[in-house]
Amino acid sequence: MTHPTGIALFERFFRSAAGIDVDKSDIRRLHEFIDEQIDAVAIAGRDAAKWNGRDVIEPPDLPITKGVQERIREFDKLEEAEELRDLLRQQVRNPPADVTFSENTEQLLVDLFGGLSIALARSFRVIDPTSENPSSRHWDRAFALFRLLF
Repeated sequence: MTHPTGIALFERFFRSAAGIDVDKSDIRRLHEFIDEQIDAVAIAGRDAAKWNGRDVIEPPDLPITKGVQERIREFDKLEEAEELRDLLRQQVRNPPADVTFSENTEQLLVDLFGGLSIALARSFRVIDPTSENPSSRHWDRAFALFRLLF
């Protein structure tokens, strides 16, 4: 569970990234979804590493698209970025059982979380340009779009 200070930080982040207001239940949805996406990236990275004769996933093994790379760079420029990185580093999560990340890859995952979060936040404006506080229906549609692409 995210600490109350972390919730306020994510609320500021969503306002800054896309002009979207989120609440505590939205933050839980965000974490679950980003965890799912990072697991998918990890599994694809594991397969790429194995293809190249390695057991450890390096950053080039991860299937990070140009769009996500751009969102990662945008994340880096946000006022909340360093604070979010610190918070995310404290919330270590285990990768899927048969995945081993290199230290560089583990460091990249924090920025990947940020980039994917920006992409998700902005997707709400694509789904409904007038929405300022996404409903469950908006979250479901955004998740469906991401699952189609990743």
